[in-house]
This record gives sequence, structure tokens and C-alpha cells, in this order.
Amino acid sequence: MLDERGGLPPLDQLIACHECDLLMHHPHLHEEQKACCPRCGYELVVRRAHMQRRAMALVLTALILFVPANFLPILSLNLLGQNGVDTVWSAVAGLYHSNMQGVAVVVFLCSMLIPLLKLLCQLFVLLSLPRPAWRPYAIGYYRLYHHLREWGMLEVYLFGIIVSIVKLIDMAELHLGVGLACFVGLMLAQVWLEVTMSPHQVWDALEEGEEGEHARA
Repeated sequence: MLDERGGLPPLDQLIACHECDLLMHHPHLHEEQKACCPRCGYELVVRRAHMQRRAMALVLTALILFVPANFLPILSLNLLGQNGVDTVWSAVAGLYHSNMQGVAVVVFLCSMLIPLLKLLCQLFVLLSLPRPAWRPYAIGYYRLYHHLREWGMLEVYLFGIIVSIVKLIDMAELHLGVGLACFVGLMLAQVWLEVTMSPHQVWDALEEGEEGEHARA
């Protein structure tokens, strides 16, 4: 870990494992290469080819799917001659009008607002990578995105939908709607997007731009 003079190298040349806190030299990788911790095997850094193009395609796909996933019918229910159509938004409104405003707010935040804010933050970061003047602002938005990651819970809402279908399938006539397909597509697009946007690769691109601005100043 010591450099040629017997001291610690600069901090920007070091990296710590997020799992076991092992401190080591930051590896220099080429495209489609990754580095893992020699002690615990945790994936430290990965560089994906054409990351910006692939991530941009995924974030635009997720934004396109967002509206139909939340406002088109997820399932229709026919019980004892009464028909009902459910969407994500109608579920939030139903909770609110059933004197469960707190639950309605939590569902709205975790299944609609926060996933949308995450996508918008990712979109701004991707648009900023080829634009050096935007990168100082993109750093703040990317930090915000990482704070919001813990609160976006599309998969939890999807599990709730699946449990509801299993419980009601023997009691009523159910028809799955196009909104459910869009919701599943939105969740998969977001998961794939998080895998594609390698955090270290994004941070390196943002910090390179910031260093270049400081050097020109």
C-alpha cells in the first residue's frame, strides 16, 4: 500500500472495499473489465462498453413506460356482478379516501414520485457527461439519486400485486391489464439501468470534467 517513498499514495489513487473495508490501489481498467476485492470477492469497479448510450436507451424506455405503468389498468375484477378496474394511481386515491392518508402518501412516494425522481436524476447525469459545464450540477443530482435509491420500492408493490392476484383468483374473475405488463417492464428497465450505470464509471467521468474545469480556471 505504501508508495516508492514509503508514504501513502494520494487518496484519488486508493479505493476501499464496500464489504470488508480493505484499502487498495485503484485499478485501471479497460472496457468490459472489472476488478474484485482480493479478500472478499466483492465487485469493486466495472467498466462497461458504450455505457452512456445503453443507459440513455434504458432511462428513456423507463420514462416512456412510467405513465402507462401507473395510469393504465393493472387488473380488472368481476365479483358478484360488480366490475372494478385498478391502477396504481387508483390504489393511491382509494387509500386516501379510505381515511388512510399516511399509507396513501407512502405508496405514492415509493411507487410513483421517488422512482420518477430517480429516473430524472439519471437522465440529467447522462446528459451532463458530454457537457462539461453541466457536470458540477450533475454531481449533486447523482448524490441525490443515491439517497433516493433506498426509497424506490417498485418490486415491493409488484409483490403486493402478485399476492393479491393469488388470493383473489379463486374468489373472482380476474383479467390482467396492459398496465401490469408496463409496470413489470418499468421495474426491469430500472434494475437493468442500475446495473448498466456503473457508479465508479459515472463518478470518474464526472470528476474528470470537474478537474478539467478547475485546470482551465
